[in-house]
Amino acid sequence: MYRTILVSVDLGDADGEALTIATAVSYAQAFDAQLHIMTVVPDYGLSIVGGFFPKGHEKEAIEHAQAALEQFTAQHVPETVRHHHIVGHGSIYRQILHHSSVTGADLIILAAGRDDPDDYLIGPNAARVVRHAKASVLVVRRPIS
Repeated sequence: MYRTILVSVDLGDADGEALTIATAVSYAQAFDAQLHIMTVVPDYGLSIVGGFFPKGHEKEAIEHAQAALEQFTAQHVPETVRHHHIVGHGSIYRQILHHSSVTGADLIILAAGRDDPDDYLIGPNAARVVRHAKASVLVVRRPIS
């Protein structure tokens, strides 16, 4: 049913993403699908903000994210699952939508968002992906404790 799955993980909450990646791995195994595992390094939004960081900071952040994503994947994705790493840079939901199109994903898997009173049902990035994605979207929620 699904041939290409894009899963987005927030490495700032790697422990909380364990259920999301486990779900993606299960789907990839069940459908013998290619798994694209991505994380996004947010941009500064305003160029004036970027001026407060040293030159080359964004490049270093992307390189660090790539290494962290590979380490995260090594811990959570069996070698038997075909997978590829993607590190996006910019607006989180826009990067997810862009890479879902580029990879030809027919399923996007992402977490509902961090537990935050402002995000009553679903986080803002997940909500935008659900609203605008051309592919099916599976939103993984943490168990209620």
